[in-house]
Amino acid sequence: MTKAVKNRIIYQLNFLKSIGYEYHSNLKLFNKEINSSSLPNDLNQLKDIVENCHLCELCKTRKNVLFGEGSISNNPIMFIGDEPTKSEDELNSFFVGKSGELLSKMIENVLPLKKEEIYITNLVKCKSLDGMETSHFNSCSSYLYKQIDLIKPKLIVTLGEKSYQYLCSDKQNYNQVRGQIVNFKNYSLLPTFSVGFLIRNPSAKKEAYHDMLKIKSILESN
Repeated sequence: MTKAVKNRIIYQLNFLKSIGYEYHSNLKLFNKEINSSSLPNDLNQLKDIVENCHLCELCKTRKNVLFGEGSISNNPIMFIGDEPTKSEDELNSFFVGKSGELLSKMIENVLPLKKEEIYITNLVKCKSLDGMETSHFNSCSSYLYKQIDLIKPKLIVTLGEKSYQYLCSDKQNYNQVRGQIVNFKNYSLLPTFSVGFLIRNPSAKKEAYHDMLKIKSILESN
C-alpha cells in the first residue's frame, strides 16, 4: 500500500467520522509481549521457546536465533549486548569476527576468567536489518528478564549505551553512569563500552580497561 493510498483511506475515515460514524476500539487479537512469569523455570525450555519465537518481524530475516552462550554455574558474570552482530547471526555463535576477538582479549587479559566462563547474551536474540528498535526489545525483553532470573549472575555488564538504556530504562548522560555500579532488579550492574564502539574509537580502550579492572575486583570479592 502506497503512502498516497493510505492518505486517501485516512481522509475517507475521518470524513465518515465527521458525519456521525463511530468506530470500536482496536481488537487486541494477540499479545506481542510475553509476561516472564508465564515462561518456564528451565533455561533449556526457555531456549526452545526463544528459538521458535515469531513475535516480531525479525523472525522473517534472521538466519539464526542467538539465545545465550557460556557458563551458568556459580553465579557467573553476564555480559549483555544490544543485538547479534552480522557474523554472529551467520555463524550462530558469540565471540566471532573482529568484535568477538576484541571482547575475548578484554576478558582473558584482565579478568581471572576465560571467555567460556562468561555468559553472554543480547537484548534481542535476532539480528535486525536496519538497527534494533524499541518494538524489538519490547517483544524480547521478557525472555531476557527470565534468563537473568534463572542464571542469577553475580554481576551484569551491559555493553554499550543502547544496551544499558533499554535494559535499565535510564536516559541520563551515559558518560556519567558508565563504569559505575548501579542496581537493576536487585542485581549489580556495570555499564561499559560496546565492543563496536571500541573498534571505532580505540582511544576509549584505556577507560574500558579501567572498567574491566573494576569488574575484576568485584568478581574477586566475597
